[in-house]
Amino acid sequence: MKRLLLPLIAGVFLGGCVGLQKSENSDKWSIRMSDAVMTRYDTLTQYHGSRESKRWQYDVAMMGGAIDKLGDVDPKYSKYMVDYIDAFVQDDGTILTYSMEKYNIDNINPGKNLITLYKRTGAQKYKNAIDTLVKQMEQHPRTKEGSFWHKKVYPNQVWLDGLYMATPFLAQYAKEFNQPQWFDEVVFQLNTVYNRTLDSITGLCYHAYDESREMKWSNPETGQSPHFWSRSMGWYSMALVDVLEFLPENHPGRDGLITILKNTVDALLKVRDPQTGLWYQVLDQGNRTGNYIEGSGSAMFTYVMAKAANRGWLDKSYLKTANESFDNIVKHLMITDEDGMPSMIQICGACGLGGNPYRDGSYDYYINEKIVTNDTKGVGPFIMAALELGK
Repeated sequence: MKRLLLPLIAGVFLGGCVGLQKSENSDKWSIRMSDAVMTRYDTLTQYHGSRESKRWQYDVAMMGGAIDKLGDVDPKYSKYMVDYIDAFVQDDGTILTYSMEKYNIDNINPGKNLITLYKRTGAQKYKNAIDTLVKQMEQHPRTKEGSFWHKKVYPNQVWLDGLYMATPFLAQYAKEFNQPQWFDEVVFQLNTVYNRTLDSITGLCYHAYDESREMKWSNPETGQSPHFWSRSMGWYSMALVDVLEFLPENHPGRDGLITILKNTVDALLKVRDPQTGLWYQVLDQGNRTGNYIEGSGSAMFTYVMAKAANRGWLDKSYLKTANESFDNIVKHLMITDEDGMPSMIQICGACGLGGNPYRDGSYDYYINEKIVTNDTKGVGPFIMAALELGK
């Protein structure tokens, strides 16, 4: 039986929203969604509920960074992010719950918040913590070709997710601390992984690549995983635009990344669902039994198009598409809770490859992972898209 895609949405919730001027709509939604997060959770350290309550977490930090951008509206938004970071970063710069020896690339993403706070305050503890994360990346395991492993526990494997976790931080670090060698590094990483995961027929990228070809999920000829997972392409495309924000205009790799960005967005638009104007969990499988419109990937692609069009990396026509996609998220993936606050539905909780229990990367695997509401990986990019469309 085909999974129900469209929620019942109270008319009072959407009334006056979808038809508004996009900048007004976006501004309201960035505040409305941030307020909902902050009302439900006094601190971001509580956000994962049943999971470990206090953890240096890539997605929580991402959402905190998005909310922090509303600090000019009210200082409470910035304080919310600061309180999360300060729950981990000690006076000497030690990061609680973080272990460099795990070489987990996910742990690098909160470093962007550290750079923000160091620039804002000059506090040495933030610089010390930044240096720790940079040291990890200096020593981080790589494939023979030079790509960063996703984690030490996944040897020889490169996941698209990991490109977002490390490259924007390293690009920002390169700019803020005059370390241009990292610009070359991030361009290399983005190009190499794109070439290794690209499907030349669709223009889409597979979730991951195993250089050793030892994983059961990997193609014995290419090393690629079997499917195009929405959020993994969301992570990669967000990495592109966030790196381009810091990459010098005269860097020799800049034009190549912009070409990859345009090709990637165009490939994504070809598999956009014509009915909802959003994207499926398994991108190229449409309404195949079990597939569903997925919130995090849809929000990420909306953010990418908006940011790229705003900065001239894509034609302004993509901004219209981003606005339409944003309105479609509101229409199809937002509900009003009993408390009157908005909730974002149909977000894939998590997907990975290998491990124990073993995740085989099959179509059935991707469609049967838990679907959740208000996950950071959907709410964060939704706020980011709203902010970008409000400019």
